[in-house]
Amino acid sequence: MPDFRLETAARKDGADVIAGVDEAGRGPWAGPVVAAAVILDAERLWPELASGLDDSKKLARRRRIELFAALGECAEIALGIADVAEIDTRNILVATMEAMRRAVAGLAAAPQIALVDGITRPPLSCDVRCVVKGDARSLSIAAASIAAKVTRDGIMAGLASAYPGYGWERNAGYGTAEHREALERLGPTPHHRRTFAPVARLLND
Repeated sequence: MPDFRLETAARKDGADVIAGVDEAGRGPWAGPVVAAAVILDAERLWPELASGLDDSKKLARRRRIELFAALGECAEIALGIADVAEIDTRNILVATMEAMRRAVAGLAAAPQIALVDGITRPPLSCDVRCVVKGDARSLSIAAASIAAKVTRDGIMAGLASAYPGYGWERNAGYGTAEHREALERLGPTPHHRRTFAPVARLLND
């Protein structure tokens, strides 16, 4: 379970403001990639909330939404988004790093250290510490994971209303059997990532 050990180590190194950074949506066939940057107030983070924070993929949808709402009382949260055009033009990794940069830049308090989930360093103006499986190790990253996932799921649910039939309200644009069948039957939308293999293959056919 995530805890504050990485944040405590960062404070021992002189950082007063520490942000956790994570993303949602690198793998789907459709929709944007969303990053979140979260600065937790440890003094206001009550134990029940802290014990609930975890890798968003391990949490039920309703629980993620509850936790995201509760985080607003004890955290500063900023979001960064890279849309499909940017993903297709720049590639998903570059777009993800840019979404992370935008999220951190959106924080009112500039962090001295960013704890970033994964192994790739985004182009931030502060010190970056990459943390493998960070959403299972750091409470700040876990909070960012939840914020990014809930936000992106909401975006995809909204797009599902405009483009029914793909099941985005359920699969969030990931390559499920339902999504694959709809893509073959209905064709791609403006929100499909045309550089991703299943979509590109259909367009080529």
